[in-house]
Amino acid sequence: MNATALLLDPARLDRPDTDVRQHPFPFLIAHGQLPDEARGDLERDFPKYTSAGFFPYDPADCGPSVNALVQQLTTPQFASTIGRHLGIDNLGHYPTLVTLCRALNKRHGTIHTDSRSKVATALLYLNTRWPDTSDGCLRFLHRIDSIDDLVAPELKPLYGEFAVFKRCDNSFHGHLPYEGERRVIQVAWLTSEEEKLRKTKRGKFSRAFKKLFGVLDRKLGAGRDRNAAHPD
Repeated sequence: MNATALLLDPARLDRPDTDVRQHPFPFLIAHGQLPDEARGDLERDFPKYTSAGFFPYDPADCGPSVNALVQQLTTPQFASTIGRHLGIDNLGHYPTLVTLCRALNKRHGTIHTDSRSKVATALLYLNTRWPDTSDGCLRFLHRIDSIDDLVAPELKPLYGEFAVFKRCDNSFHGHLPYEGERRVIQVAWLTSEEEKLRKTKRGKFSRAFKKLFGVLDRKLGAGRDRNAAHPD
């Protein structure tokens, strides 16, 4: 497939099975957002990180189809479509921060809201298969102290599954502990360029740290509680 082809069509967000809600916070869950014929290219071109977690997007880490997808995810036109669903005016005017994750350890996924520097966050999943388990599946939640108090059905991180939400003081989300490959592209629309620079620097430091101390990072989260939460 030509890497410059339209991988992400905003019109797909209007599928009849798209779930859009405004309460308890604005969010959208959409299925089938990527063409089947792009699976092989996107799997081949996804960055081959050796550490677990989310890392700042660098085009040099990725092949052409992933770079094309990131470009399409961050267009003002796509942001405007998302903003229309979430009730956010001029979402495309905010700076974007893109991070990618290839794998997680059990430390990740604790319940949180996202930081106040984020206006909205989108997650596009790329796993070609997923085990028959709820572990690692995205959950939008009513409370910060219960991973089982779901707002909507959990979302398996499978190829083409997409979720986006407006950051609010009650935009609780997380997932059950999971260790293994979990491919996702995350786009955050931020309040300022200064916040983008700060978060990018922190992400690069985190990547360097995990290269040196990845085993320690894995051990620290191995026994975390299923309802664990963290402040933003």
